[in-house]
Amino acid sequence: MHRICLLTLLVAASPLAAQEAIGPETFPPPVDAAVAPPTADAATIASPGSDPAAVAVTGNRSGENAVRQAGDAFGTSIGRETIGLYNKDSVRGFSPVIAGNVRIDGLYFDPIVQPSSRTTRTTTVRIGLSALGSPFPAPTGVVDYKFRRPGDKAAASAILNANSWNTIGIEFDAVVPVADHFSLGLGGSANHEDYFNSTIADKIEGTVIGRWRPSAAVDILPFASVAYTTLDDDGPVYLPAGDVLPPRLPRRVPIGPQWARRRGIDVFGGLLADWNIASDWTLRGGLFRSSQATDRSYTNLIRNIQPDGSASHRIIADPRLSFASTSGEVRLTHGIEDGPRHHQFHAAVRGRIANRRFGGSQVVELGPTTLGSFSTVPRPDFTFGPQQRDKVRQWTVGLAYEGRWDGVGELSAGLQKTSYSKSVGLPGAAPQVTKSNPLLYNITAAAYVGRRLVVYAGAVSGLEESGIAPGNATNRNAALPAISTRQFDIGLRYSITPAVKLIAGAFDIRKPYLNLDANNRYGELGEVRNRGIELSVAGPLTPTLSVVGGAVLLWPKVTGEAVALGRVGDRPVGAISRRLEASADWRPAFAPGVSFDMRVSHRSPETSSVSSLVAIPTRTIVDIGGRYAFRLAGHGTTLRLQIANLFDLQGFELANASVYRQIQGRVLKAYLTVDI
Repeated sequence: MHRICLLTLLVAASPLAAQEAIGPETFPPPVDAAVAPPTADAATIASPGSDPAAVAVTGNRSGENAVRQAGDAFGTSIGRETIGLYNKDSVRGFSPVIAGNVRIDGLYFDPIVQPSSRTTRTTTVRIGLSALGSPFPAPTGVVDYKFRRPGDKAAASAILNANSWNTIGIEFDAVVPVADHFSLGLGGSANHEDYFNSTIADKIEGTVIGRWRPSAAVDILPFASVAYTTLDDDGPVYLPAGDVLPPRLPRRVPIGPQWARRRGIDVFGGLLADWNIASDWTLRGGLFRSSQATDRSYTNLIRNIQPDGSASHRIIADPRLSFASTSGEVRLTHGIEDGPRHHQFHAAVRGRIANRRFGGSQVVELGPTTLGSFSTVPRPDFTFGPQQRDKVRQWTVGLAYEGRWDGVGELSAGLQKTSYSKSVGLPGAAPQVTKSNPLLYNITAAAYVGRRLVVYAGAVSGLEESGIAPGNATNRNAALPAISTRQFDIGLRYSITPAVKLIAGAFDIRKPYLNLDANNRYGELGEVRNRGIELSVAGPLTPTLSVVGGAVLLWPKVTGEAVALGRVGDRPVGAISRRLEASADWRPAFAPGVSFDMRVSHRSPETSSVSSLVAIPTRTIVDIGGRYAFRLAGHGTTLRLQIANLFDLQGFELANASVYRQIQGRVLKAYLTVDI
C-alpha cells in the first residue's frame, strides 16, 4: 500500500502534472482509430479489422481504456483491462479456449500457453454478428487475439504497477526501426505477484518481434516470447465433505507447505505473413509454436472439510511435465467487386500437432489440519511412476464464402473437412487411439432493415477439444477425446444513435457433458444444452460519458441415462442462469485530465456439484477507479487507480465440481503508463 500512496503523492504534487494536465477534449487519443466507438450506421457490419480488437500502438498505451474502446458488452480486453459478460474462459456457459476456438489475427492457433500483452494488445470474443467478417466461426464463440505489429516510427511505452498486497512490476515495449523496410518490436516485463490467497510468483518475460516488408504487398512477422516463472506457490483448493459449501475460508493466510513450489518456462513463437498477390487475391498464413514445461508441479488440496473447519491436507506432486503444440493456418482469399455487391471466397488449410507428457504423480498425505493452518511437514523423497504420452494430429481443409450487398444484407457460409486422431499410452505399451473425421458447416445471414436495424440468424457445427481431467480426478491430467458440438443463434443490432449500439440475441448450444462420475473419474456423463438470451448496449451517451452494459439469461440442462438414474443432476456444473454487467467511464468537464469509472458485476447462484444440489450464492461485485492524464517531460502519461471488490465481498470461486477457491478480496491497484 505504501508504494501506491507514495506514487500517487509524487505525481499529484508534480508541478508538471498541474501545468500540463490534458483536458477532456484532449485526452490521449484512442489506441487506434479503429477502436473508437463505431459511428457507421446499421447498414455496415464491422469486420474483425474494424472493431475494438484493433491493435493498440506502442507509444500510445496511455490511451488504453476498455470502456471507451469496446464495441459491445460481450468481452473485450485492451492492455491490462477486461470488461464484458464473457472472457476467453467462459462464453455462453462454455470455454472457447478449452474447445480450441482461438485465433490470432483471425488465423487458427492452438494455445498451450496464452499470448501475453508483449505479443498481443487486445482480445475480443466473437459471437453473433461480430463473427461475420471472420470465416470459419465455431460454436461457443471465438477468442480473437490481435497481434502487435511494430510500426515505422520509434516509440516506447512503460508501465509501472503495484497493489495493496505488495505486488509490484514493470512492463516495457518499444518499436525500433532498423532499416527502411524492417523494424523490431521489443518487450519485457518483470513482476512479483502477491495473490489474494497469499501465494506468490516471480515472473520475467522477454519478447522480440520482427517486421519485414520487402514490398508494399508483403508483410512478414517472425516472433518469439519466453516467460520464466522463478518462484510460484500453488494455491490451495478446498473440497468440503459431502454436498455442501465450505465454511468461511481464511483470507491472506499461507497454508504451505513451503516446498510445494515450482519453476517453469513458457515459450510462444512463430511467424505471421500476408501477401497481397494482386488487387483481388490475398494469401495469409500463421505458424505458431506454444509450449510449457515445469520441472515439478503440485496440486494443493484441503479435503473433507467439516463445518468446524477441520480437514485433511493432501499434496499431489507431478514430475517434470511438458506440453507443446505446433499449429497454424494458410488461407487464400479471392475478392470480387460487382457494383454494390462484394464477394470473398476463402480456401484454407489448418493443422496442429500436439504432444503431452503427463502422469507419474505421487500422493502425499500431510495429515489432519484446520482451515488457516500452515503445514510444516518436511519435503518427502518422491518416487514418481511412469508417465503417459498423448499425441494429437488434426488437419482441416475448408472452403468459405462471404458476401455483402450494400443496403441489403450479408451472407457467410463454409464447409470444413477435418481429420482428427489422438493416441494415449504408457511407454512400451500399445497406445489407445481415437479418430474422428466429421464434415463441419457454418452459415449466417444478416439483413439490413433500414439504416438502423440489422437482423441475423446462423448455424454452426464444430469438433472441439474437451480439455484435460482436473487435478482432483482419478485420471488427472488425462487428455479427453474430441467432441462434436453445434450451435444456432438469432438476433438483431439496432443503432440507437450512430455511436450507441443495441445488440440482442438468442442461442442454443449442445455438447456432450463431461464431469466427475461416482468413482471420481472425469468423462462423458450425458448431453448439455445451453439456451439463452443475451443483450448488449455500448457507446458514448454524451461527449463525457461512455457506457458498456449487458445481460445474459441462460437455461442450461443436462440429459442422458445418468440423469434419468439420478446419478447426475439436470444442471451442469458451473451453470449461472443470470449475469449482468455494467461499466461506465465519465470525464467531467470541471476536472481537466481526470476520468472516473465504475464496473458492477452481478450473477445468480452458480451450480457447483454434479448432483446439482449445491450452488454458490448470488453475488454482486463493484469496482471503482479513475485516471489522471497529463504530460510528463513532454510525454503522454496516465496514472490509473482502481479499487477492486469495493465492498470486500467474501465467497467462493468454482475451480471444478465441488472444488472451491476463495474470491479475491478488496484490493487497491495502481499503474502509471508513460508513452515515449
